Amino acid sequence: MSTTAEKKAGFGSVLWDYLTTVDHKKIAILYLVAGLFFFILGGLQAMLIRIQLIAPDNEFISAQFYNEVLTMHGTTMIFLAAMPLIFALMNAVLPLQIGARDVAFPFINSLGFWLFFFGGIFLNISWFAGGAPDVGWTAYAPLSLFSESHGVDYYSIGLQITGFGTLMGGINFIVTVVNMRAPGMTYMRMPLFTWTSFIASVLILFAFPALTVGLFLLTFDRLFGGNFFDPEMGGNVIIWEHLFWIFGHPEVYILILPAFGVFSEIIPTFSKKRLFGYSSMVFATILIAFLGFMVWAHHMFTVGLGPIANSIFAVATMAIAVPTGIKIFNWLFTMWGGSIRLTSPMVMALGFIPTFTIGGMTGVMLASAAADFQYHDTYFVVAHFHYVIVGGTVLGIFAGIIYWWPKMFGTMLNEKLNHWFFWLFFIGFHLTFFFQHFLGLMGMPRRYWKFLPDQGLDLFNLISTIGAFGMAIGTIIFLINVVMTQMKGEKVSGDPWDARTLEWAIPSPPPFYNFKQEPLVRGLDALWVEKMQGNGKIQPAEPLGDIHMPNRSFVPFVISLGLFIAGFGVMYQGAMWILAAIGFGTTAGAMLYRSVKDDIGYHVHKEELEEEGDGSNG
Repeated sequence: MSTTAEKKAGFGSVLWDYLTTVDHKKIAILYLVAGLFFFILGGLQAMLIRIQLIAPDNEFISAQFYNEVLTMHGTTMIFLAAMPLIFALMNAVLPLQIGARDVAFPFINSLGFWLFFFGGIFLNISWFAGGAPDVGWTAYAPLSLFSESHGVDYYSIGLQITGFGTLMGGINFIVTVVNMRAPGMTYMRMPLFTWTSFIASVLILFAFPALTVGLFLLTFDRLFGGNFFDPEMGGNVIIWEHLFWIFGHPEVYILILPAFGVFSEIIPTFSKKRLFGYSSMVFATILIAFLGFMVWAHHMFTVGLGPIANSIFAVATMAIAVPTGIKIFNWLFTMWGGSIRLTSPMVMALGFIPTFTIGGMTGVMLASAAADFQYHDTYFVVAHFHYVIVGGTVLGIFAGIIYWWPKMFGTMLNEKLNHWFFWLFFIGFHLTFFFQHFLGLMGMPRRYWKFLPDQGLDLFNLISTIGAFGMAIGTIIFLINVVMTQMKGEKVSGDPWDARTLEWAIPSPPPFYNFKQEPLVRGLDALWVEKMQGNGKIQPAEPLGDIHMPNRSFVPFVISLGLFIAGFGVMYQGAMWILAAIGFGTTAGAMLYRSVKDDIGYHVHKEELEEEGDGSNG
């Protein structure tokens, strides 16, 4: 098979290429496109919420539709936007940073994406099938048991399908980091983004099964009379909260740790300095992950666990501020005395530090169990977690997309439009959520459809809605930038930022085999080490030889499609059981085919690699 990129004949062949690809770089693009689609969808839902709350006693949308929009906004942003966009960056960058030719299990990587995608589509079909879920993104029992439409069933089945994909992705990245590092790439030479992605993948491995179990029990309660959460039948509603938050709080770190990793790459690159306190950053990341599993019940201070349990979880929650604070100071010390370039990713990093610090400070306030009785279920909590998730994760995702865009596509996003996007989004964000802290302290509850006149809540709600429009305009500018950049198609070099890590040592975009020869890593910031020693490129660790690559496969798509079809049969039952049989049969058949087919991949021959010439910095 030729190593030269074929010119695709048309839309059909490009579509088939992406439907069957197992290349981590193309799967990254699939995650990016799907994640941005769901991000826009979740953003439109957020705009409906803010327009409804622009003025007191507003009738813009009905109470029932508001509940559906509110539920789907949170669910979409967490599961269908933030997670896949982080997986896009992890797929695009992590194998390149450790000098690997792909992830450990390319087939599983493709399967993980298609499971996520079909689970997301399944969830959103609820809009057209009698109503979306209407019980809040946390789906607390017993409210979720008694919701009359099938919306909650779409939620529980769709998120189970998506969760399988995420779990597979997490396991894949763990094995990739453990087994596929280039010669010389010891654990303590790995870039921080690889470290944080690795630790986030470990969190996925332990957190997502709890969510899967909870959703499975909820499905059984609603469809088969399971009574796990129905108190009238001896069930326990608090068990749902425990299962959900044993997943839900580590999920915060699954989302934020890779964003920390992004900024830990951007700040040294644009400060022209090695990351300050690399070892302490690694151990702080591990400590955050460990403590992240010991704090879930701080979401449950008001359910009556008692003063001893509340105290334990309060102390553990406050303790997480310590390793997080270490990271903040290390980023500041990295910039101290550095030669700072105010590129758009660097400006995002500078905006992120105070924003996330505010989110951390309000987190410590919420960690006080006694004070939480005042804050709980008010807009103070809404403001806090948006400062963490949007001010932290989303800002980190967009900084990462802009920073690694040249590596993914070989083109450079327009810097002027990047700055316009950042300032509109950043100012709009603070207008939207900063004043919600005060709305919460003034007594405005979460999830309410409307507020009444003469409660003193009018002005801050109006400012919040104006800020949301600023964020929306900023996002539109980003999308325009993407379209304009790709239409222009101006190619850049392999290392346009003068960066420090291994992914910038090969052309942009990389060839499908990544590295012609395994690189030899001779220190932290492997590319920078070679630059400082006057070498034009990374030294190879092996002679040029044949490269073994996996074949593309349509099987992951078919396995995922089967579960998608089966979901409808399980939900609607009756005559629809035939769909469940067809779906599960399709999935089982595709898995059997995969098991018995002798797929040994193919080789890129040494002669073809020699014909291509030098594959260094583009």
